[in-house]
Amino acid sequence: MNLVMLVYPQLTQLDLTGPLEVFSRFKQLTVHLVWKTLDPVEDAGGLRILPSVTMVDCPQADILFVPGGPGQVTLMEDADTLTFLKQQAEQADYVTSVCTGSLVLAAAGVLTGYRATCHWLSLSQLAYFGIEPVNQRVVIDRNRITGAGVTSGIDFALTLCGELFGAESAKKVQLSLEYDPAPPFTCGSPAKAEPEIVAQVRQSTRAFQQHREALAKRIADDMAG
Repeated sequence: MNLVMLVYPQLTQLDLTGPLEVFSRFKQLTVHLVWKTLDPVEDAGGLRILPSVTMVDCPQADILFVPGGPGQVTLMEDADTLTFLKQQAEQADYVTSVCTGSLVLAAAGVLTGYRATCHWLSLSQLAYFGIEPVNQRVVIDRNRITGAGVTSGIDFALTLCGELFGAESAKKVQLSLEYDPAPPFTCGSPAKAEPEIVAQVRQSTRAFQQHREALAKRIADDMAG
């Protein structure tokens, strides 16, 4: 099966590499890291990722995957990327994302009418595109599977591989990765974190989130005609 994973400037690398670590354990999957060129792509933290195929030469995806990150904002207006995703999604068995990657899929018009999730700071923006926002770690709606923020990518990938290859196979991979989260603090979601911590995170990201939301609304309005 061809697993096509989009890479792009200013993505959040864990959105990509968390699922990739899981997917790489299943030999039934051939992973393609796709971008416009084969030049290294720098993520939001400065890590360089090497694409393995260009959009022009990319095979048809059985599984199409889009990670999130700050670069998602630019990508939502990138005609080449949106066209590529639309074309791939038409024949893909699964169309998937983690974090704000779902907003890129939304801008490509391939999540309209589905239930989906996103990073909690941006979850509500999905509604602009006729998508039902769902506050869950992983959301499955027919052949659309979306993960919430960043670290949920591992949960997403294990869920998808359980669907594809059976729960036992996915459990073995989970054990081999020793994926047994025991975070030092109970603040991994706004429902669990102290209100003052949530407020501080919202404040520290307010300007960028306002820009992200305004862009999402404008793109959605343009799509609606």
